[in-house]
Amino acid sequence: MLDNIRIVLVNTSHTGNIGSAARAMKTMGLSQLVLVDPVSPPDGKSSALAAGAGDVLANAKTVATLEEAVQDCGLVVGTSARSRTHSWPMLDPRECGVKLVEEVTHYPVALVFGRENNGLSNEELQQCHFHVCIPANPEYSSLNLAAAVQTLCYEVRMAHLQREQTNNVQASANTAAEYPLSADLERFYAHLETTLLNTGFIVKNHPGHVMMKLRRLFNRARPESQELNILRGILSSIDRSTHTAKPASSEEHPVKE
Repeated sequence: MLDNIRIVLVNTSHTGNIGSAARAMKTMGLSQLVLVDPVSPPDGKSSALAAGAGDVLANAKTVATLEEAVQDCGLVVGTSARSRTHSWPMLDPRECGVKLVEEVTHYPVALVFGRENNGLSNEELQQCHFHVCIPANPEYSSLNLAAAVQTLCYEVRMAHLQREQTNNVQASANTAAEYPLSADLERFYAHLETTLLNTGFIVKNHPGHVMMKLRRLFNRARPESQELNILRGILSSIDRSTHTAKPASSEEHPVKE
């Protein structure tokens, strides 16, 4: 899923920022980096700051325009300071992560970052379906490019992990344990009572509350079908060792591996 989330850097002026952005991406599991008309191509400084993310940097694609970078994307989100003059659909970072992860199952998506000094142009912002604004300290809201990439890639990863967790829960629900029918339980209780009578654990004329308490115990535990089969197998083993027969109403339940 994360392989189809594209990080696009537009007209980056400092090569070190390209490497730092690649590192920020890899720590969050993203690998697709696209450079739009960088002032200088990645160099040794980029590689140094990429640290262990040299593969992300080496596989980065360079194109001439933002249009070319996102032409096959079904969702494009551009980073922007909140504007009071231009009304545009806005997302906060958490909403951005969720939306990217939701839609990447259908087509590639892109998260676009602008120039270090003045961000994305109005024309570039208009190529984005949504804008995302990081709610930094209003008294000092200047974020380094790599820090902005790290912040939003983190939100993407958190949304991805949440989606995986939800899918795992749903998968577990779809493969929920199979429980025995009421009739199966009644046969088990009949078998249990007969075996306990034959071993002398309970006396037929004075059973007391033993069977009622055992019913409460097993109902509270709610054994699964396979577990009930194991219990029936244990009782059958006891029956054989004491040379007793089960009641005609019960059925043979061999232990299942």
